Amino acid sequence: MTATIPRTLNHFSLLKFNDEYFRLGKPERKKIQQDFLREIQKSATRVDIFQVYPTNMNWDISIWSALVADDSGAPEKFFTAYSQSTNPFRGYIEPVSTFWGFTKPSQYTKTRSTQEIDPFAKHRKRYLVIYPFAKTPEWYLMSREARQGMMNEHIKIGKQYSEINQLLLYSFGLQDQEFVVVYETDDLTKFSDLVYELRDTQARRYTLLDTPVITAIYHSPEETLNLWS
Repeated sequence: MTATIPRTLNHFSLLKFNDEYFRLGKPERKKIQQDFLREIQKSATRVDIFQVYPTNMNWDISIWSALVADDSGAPEKFFTAYSQSTNPFRGYIEPVSTFWGFTKPSQYTKTRSTQEIDPFAKHRKRYLVIYPFAKTPEWYLMSREARQGMMNEHIKIGKQYSEINQLLLYSFGLQDQEFVVVYETDDLTKFSDLVYELRDTQARRYTLLDTPVITAIYHSPEETLNLWS
């Protein structure tokens, strides 16, 4: 009997260090980093912190929080814990944007992809790319067979880049987008090639939203925060 894959909640918070933070001396900034990390790690099963700036001027870091969400009360517990962990630091580390959603089995494949990201994996690849995504109304009004045919083309191209992993989050009715698409890769040039190829598919006609794109760099949480010491 096949084991049931647990549904997970994955939350990406984009934050920026403000001017008040940079007016502090280095010892004070270091203490804020240590206290912030200690508190934020209490809010979820897995917490990773990624460097965003200078790939984008709007944010400095991204926090990826992951937890099992089979219990209907899990989101409320996480959101409460996350706000309690981060609110004491709002005078120095300002939240700017959030993207989040739930995992669930794909309707377009019968088996779980070997390229699917494990939110709780011990190791991360060098780069993380995150973006919100939504389809046009016309996509959902097509037959299941028509959509499956276009997705088969999409899946075939993705398999040609076996070193690139993906996590698809569903956020219908929860945020402005319908999905949050997350990729892990050790080579940004290959990832860019993949996206270029995917632009040349029939399914692209039915993309309504796929920005902003957040490209982030993985370090240990301590190393990432230390960049802003």
